[in-house]
Amino acid sequence: MTSPSVPLFNLPNGDAGIVQHVLAPTTAPEWQRWLSEIGFIPGERVQVMTRAMPGGDPLVVRVGDSTFALRKAEAACILTLPLTGSPVTP
Repeated sequence: MTSPSVPLFNLPNGDAGIVQHVLAPTTAPEWQRWLSEIGFIPGERVQVMTRAMPGGDPLVVRVGDSTFALRKAEAACILTLPLTGSPVTP
């Protein structure tokens, strides 16, 4: 049985995942292309590094060799397959 996909925003700090799909909101369809261009493509490993306090928005994520700050709404578009205990190496 496979684990369900979860939005990147829902991964705990330090946890890694594999990008399954990017689903942009209808109000911002350009996010799909933008997120893909910066490396959020299916099969790519991602890791949540940390979140701003309070509220956790934005969050800092690593994809490939790059690190980005994403707003909650952007990170919610990135569906991942969690890899518990498998952090992305720098």
